[in-house]
Amino acid sequence: MTQDAVIERARALAVPGQRHTLGIAGAPGAGKSTLAEAIVAALAPAAVLVPMDGYHLANDELAALGRGERKGAIDTFDDAGYAALLRRLVDQRRDETVYAPRFDRSLEESLAGSIRITAEVPLVVTEGNYLLSDVGWWPVARACLDECWYLDTDIDLRHAWLVARHEAYGKDPQSARHWALVRDEANARLIQSSAHRADLRVRLPLDPGR
Repeated sequence: MTQDAVIERARALAVPGQRHTLGIAGAPGAGKSTLAEAIVAALAPAAVLVPMDGYHLANDELAALGRGERKGAIDTFDDAGYAALLRRLVDQRRDETVYAPRFDRSLEESLAGSIRITAEVPLVVTEGNYLLSDVGWWPVARACLDECWYLDTDIDLRHAWLVARHEAYGKDPQSARHWALVRDEANARLIQSSAHRADLRVRLPLDPGR
């Protein structure tokens, strides 16, 4: 599949005067944010990106719950809050501005009120690991999406991207590899088990199509 074809499929959802939502799911390091950002850039100003990662639980709360060493696992997100945000965006009034949180990797914390979504934007693109999961509030979130795609990415490439990302945000090479190949990979197996629920499976890297 070419990058142009992917963008054109997303463009079909960006209908002026309407509100549609597109989800992009996949394992850690699959390239979800990169693809989502490319789509939003190509469709601007008709699309806005609202990542699932803004609903990471705060580090203090994860520590209190005994989940600090499993950050990124399915039970380390506020899935109910994320589902509520998507429902609010689907039902957004014309006179309403919605603010969504953004996850700051340099701080490893979410920042409230960081993403501004106005009612005239026809397409909301969201990306995250668990959009196709069938537990907790994730099915409620999925029901708010007009389409949800799953990214299939070569495992070696995905691991290389993950290790590089962990190192870029301060982990030493050994810790980066352990987090990517052990902790992230445990989450990846759960995420991959939900891939059959996707409306479209996209294999990365894409053919540039030019």
